[in-house]
Amino acid sequence: MNTTKLSVNINKIATLRNARGHNTPNVVEWAMEIERFGANGITVHPRPDERHITRRDVHELKKVVTTEFNVEGYPTRDFLDLVKLVLPHQVTLVPDPPEAITSNAGWDVQTHASFLSDIVHELRASGIRTSIFLNPEPSQLDAVLQVGPDRIELYTEPYAANYATDRERAIVPFEETARLASEMGIGVNAGHDLSLENLEFFAAHIPSLLEVSIGHALISDALRYGMENTVRLYQRCLQPKG
Repeated sequence: MNTTKLSVNINKIATLRNARGHNTPNVVEWAMEIERFGANGITVHPRPDERHITRRDVHELKKVVTTEFNVEGYPTRDFLDLVKLVLPHQVTLVPDPPEAITSNAGWDVQTHASFLSDIVHELRASGIRTSIFLNPEPSQLDAVLQVGPDRIELYTEPYAANYATDRERAIVPFEETARLASEMGIGVNAGHDLSLENLEFFAAHIPSLLEVSIGHALISDALRYGMENTVRLYQRCLQPKG
């Protein structure tokens, strides 16, 4: 059995649906299919303009997701009210503003410790596991420990960008941050630009990795390989070797 869970971000399925203004492809049905194909969770990132996942999607998905439901977002009051009503298994707090195309950095937790601490306390009071999107910077972890989330999600775009030229060097800050986080009792997730090309190496070097959240690359690969086969290919990358 895999020690690292695969959560599939289905934002891109919603983007395709919204392009025509109808309900094809059906986001809820595809979430159920992706679970059936072997994913360990479903991730969504609703934004205020609902350009992909809508508030209604979040409510409807909570009714059918049987694995783990992870909702990402910037902690506006509207977002917090939504997740406290829906009660997903996990909320991942990201620092990007509502108009951003995608997440492009982790939190500066040292600067925003008071703000994040209040939010983590509020979500924990509702019984929701919390994760904070974080750059691979061990220096941030004392502040993370003070804030008190259950997990961090390592922002892996720098690793993906440098994987082809020097993967041994690219993985170092992630190894160091994950090791120290684990020693502090903080769980480790990861996501952003992980792919079939770079996922296996990453997972093999982060033994404490609990979960990866993958959307864009996985949905793109599904155009070539089919969704069922693609989910299995990603799961194969996460299987312990040796």
